[in-house]
Amino acid sequence: MTPLDLCAISLDGLSVGDALGAQFFAPGSTLPDLAAGRLPPGPWPWTDDTEMACSIVNEMTTTGLVDSDRLAASFAEHFEPYRGYGGGAVVILRQIREGADWRAASQAAFFGHGSMGNGAAMRVAPLGAFHSGDCRTAALEAMRSAEITHAHAEAILGAAAVAVAAAEAGWARLVADRPKPAEFLAAVLDYLIDSQLKKQIVRAQRLLGASVAEAAYELGNGSQALAQDTVPFALWVAATRLDDYPAAVLACVEAGGDVDTTAAIVGGIVASYTGHGPGGIPPTWLERREPLPEFLRRPVVE
Repeated sequence: MTPLDLCAISLDGLSVGDALGAQFFAPGSTLPDLAAGRLPPGPWPWTDDTEMACSIVNEMTTTGLVDSDRLAASFAEHFEPYRGYGGGAVVILRQIREGADWRAASQAAFFGHGSMGNGAAMRVAPLGAFHSGDCRTAALEAMRSAEITHAHAEAILGAAAVAVAAAEAGWARLVADRPKPAEFLAAVLDYLIDSQLKKQIVRAQRLLGASVAEAAYELGNGSQALAQDTVPFALWVAATRLDDYPAAVLACVEAGGDVDTTAAIVGGIVASYTGHGPGGIPPTWLERREPLPEFLRRPVVE
């Protein structure tokens, strides 16, 4: 299995989680129905999580590394505000589209503090999967992809954490050795500096035997749309359900909050380990996901 194969599988997991999670913002979709196998009718439109992830996958397809200027231009060219972009992201991407330097636009957000939102983390799992077995590169490249729109350290670290988790999951698949949940989270922590995000992931380690409701209550469920309110719970889900993609996404739905984002993060990580089929992305879910955009360049994975 090649790095691009893992990248493409992770994108499928991310986009299906994103598209299915978004169905739970509309009336008619319920957790009991999903748990019983009664799926929302398709197609399931994906959101900004998937749209931006596709630009990142194109970077991996091109060179395997992030060219920040090229990625910024791709984000700006392809963003469609109706896909659910936050207000801050819309401002930054419009400025870049109109010719502004992405560094200045990103840093100026939120009164010069930069965004600490979860947008950099939601799109980055396929990059991590591409670098399976090389967590250091995954972390560094994730940081480069993050700073284009998220200049705050918490958001940049959130992206690094998700990329490392996906790299760990992909490597576990390649060597056929699933890490224990505590080991999985410890591997992510090795690449983080002191931050609120790191403190919350340490907290996630202490919650490994908890229920979904308790973990979401203690760690957040993305309702604040911040990296530190989103990534720790997503990593807790991935660590505890790494071999069961449907159960992982179901946990995100159960937790509520920013469901499309948590399910995108979790889906991208977990699919890097499970792939498609039994325990992986169900074919019936993949069939309902809206087709990915035409600008995406990706290999076909059987």
